[in-house]
Amino acid sequence: MSYRDSKVVVVGAGKVGSTTAFSIVNQGLCEDVRLIDVDRERAVGEALDMGDSVFFMSRNMSVHAGGYDECADADIVIVTAAAPMPKDSNDRLEMLRPSLGVVRSVVEQVMASGFDGIFLVVSNPVDVMAYYTWKVSGLPRERVIGSGTLLDTARLCRALSDMYDLAPASVEAYVLGEHGDSEIVSWNSATIGGKRVDDVLRDNASRTRGVTRDELRKRTVQAGWDIFSRKGNTCYGIASSTASIAKSILFDENRIMPVSVYLDGQYGIRDTFLSVPTIVDHTGAKEIVEIDLLPDELEALRSSADLLHALDERLQ
Repeated sequence: MSYRDSKVVVVGAGKVGSTTAFSIVNQGLCEDVRLIDVDRERAVGEALDMGDSVFFMSRNMSVHAGGYDECADADIVIVTAAAPMPKDSNDRLEMLRPSLGVVRSVVEQVMASGFDGIFLVVSNPVDVMAYYTWKVSGLPRERVIGSGTLLDTARLCRALSDMYDLAPASVEAYVLGEHGDSEIVSWNSATIGGKRVDDVLRDNASRTRGVTRDELRKRTVQAGWDIFSRKGNTCYGIASSTASIAKSILFDENRIMPVSVYLDGQYGIRDTFLSVPTIVDHTGAKEIVEIDLLPDELEALRSSADLLHALDERLQ
């Protein structure tokens, strides 16, 4: 991989896929972007539209619709494709099956091209889909990454920064575990300007207005649904977070971000994909960072892992 010949393939040209591709184009993250979709005409249309924007960008880029043969020399394949979940089932795995079929088909066709890069999985439920992608692909664990709780983390940081009229980047906090209802916040490591969030909440009661840690976590979990219920999808936040992961890979940034990766004993968790702080570089998930969690936080993280592991085992 080099700056001059880097290539990203986005599979799925729906709202999330096309917005992710445009985020990559807008930031000039690579030389070549390819879009793949079962509706080829849609992929062609999106690529043509993005291609028009290159004139106004800081970097000359190639943007085209393509086929799975385009994945052979790709540095990253971003998987956003999924199937609508049936509404008449209470079985979580049964609800997953249509999307599992889509993801299996995508991964098998990508691997058949000779692909030897990094999978970045966005399709929901992302932790299970990342695990499944790893199993089907046969790639080393570090080369499959799920978008995980990076967006949830951004939402939490934004909520905290809004309370104190700060830039979100002034907040350092991690949402960990499942990208879903069982996700947790590592309050033990959360800081605002180097000051523990617990102390900030206590010392700024007039601005905090009684907001509790539990309420902030619930807001974070609910944030995606608040958007979905109003516009029928979420795309800008997830596209931006996915592009930031791609950037850390393509530019070898070594950023620490909470993404969904394979755990093999870290935090006492094995054989499960879920989000923990991870160093991301050109090799993918370079290293998992084990931060200090309070006993109740560690217990909650392991409970989140147990929920996911139970689903993963039923995929075997």
